[in-house]
Amino acid sequence: MPMEIDYNELAELIRCNSYTKNKAGVDRHGEQMISKFEAIGFSVERFTRQEIGDHLLFSSAKVPGEKVLLIGHLDTVFPPGTFTDFSEDAEWIYGPGVCDMKGGNYVALSALRQLHEEFSEIFNIDMLLVSDEETGSDDSRELTARLAKNYDYCLVFEAAGKEHEVVIGRKGIATFSIDIKGKAAHAGNHYQDGVDANFALANLLIGLKSLTDLDKGTTVNPGKISGGIGANTISPKAQLSVEARFTNQAEKARVLDEIERLCLDAEKFGVVINLSGGVQRDVMEPNSEQYELLGRLTELLGAPLLTECRGGVSDANVTAGVGTTTLDGFGPFGDGDHTIHERASKKSFERRISEVKNILRYLMK
Repeated sequence: MPMEIDYNELAELIRCNSYTKNKAGVDRHGEQMISKFEAIGFSVERFTRQEIGDHLLFSSAKVPGEKVLLIGHLDTVFPPGTFTDFSEDAEWIYGPGVCDMKGGNYVALSALRQLHEEFSEIFNIDMLLVSDEETGSDDSRELTARLAKNYDYCLVFEAAGKEHEVVIGRKGIATFSIDIKGKAAHAGNHYQDGVDANFALANLLIGLKSLTDLDKGTTVNPGKISGGIGANTISPKAQLSVEARFTNQAEKARVLDEIERLCLDAEKFGVVINLSGGVQRDVMEPNSEQYELLGRLTELLGAPLLTECRGGVSDANVTAGVGTTTLDGFGPFGDGDHTIHERASKKSFERRISEVKNILRYLMK
């Protein structure tokens, strides 16, 4: 018999705009979640922020045994007035955040509600909802890392794969800003007196692109460049924004070292280079602890949880980076995320809520 899910309740969450930069909206959505978690016995700790929404930690009672942290985020990518509608048909629900990741948060909430109804009390399971994941978790990253160290497992509720895969690996990501200072000179009368920042940038760009190794899953993208002040002036300045993604620690080390070396080498053209930035989220590599947990969950569920690795990042990178055994992708399957066509499968909601309830019941014992 199909599971009864209150999509009207989910619609209320979806219609509350929680664009990352809309602090008031994110906090309103946070209050929605607070009322629902308090109703099933969770206490709330609020991490107040001035410019972005508050981060929220929902905690259950603690007894001896394994501790589990569920991870979600309150924010979406849609500014007020851009995509606010919720709709549904026989197979899908549509709206901002239905799969990324208000839908995932709702899977976790629904599973916990069922456990509360079954046992009257939940213990050893907490949930962290951060407010800035869509902009890189710049503020929440340290908080997530610090909290994750207190748990045996982290389950992250980003969207499931098409075949309901859970995520065991994600690329790490580093971003850099490279500022190049040259020397202006008249391009006609004093060409030789100038130091061309654009020329240094061009050589640096070629070197950066050469660091890409698709066979190893490594990409380096000099995604934005600017420089110069006019065609008749030797360029006194240039700027380059770079993103690097990597699948393992060895590739991370290689790429970071090479970016620094290339910047130092480019100073042979007479320019001064300032390199800023670094690792935004560390790589999440598949590991034996994940496979041990997946083996236990396969026995529990009676069928294997399929797995996959993804190029995109999430807060799973953060929790895995501090050594906490992490599985991601426990939200519903959907597509069109970050677009006005975002949708999630109703059958997927039913399946995921049932799976997560059984997994959490098992881990709670």
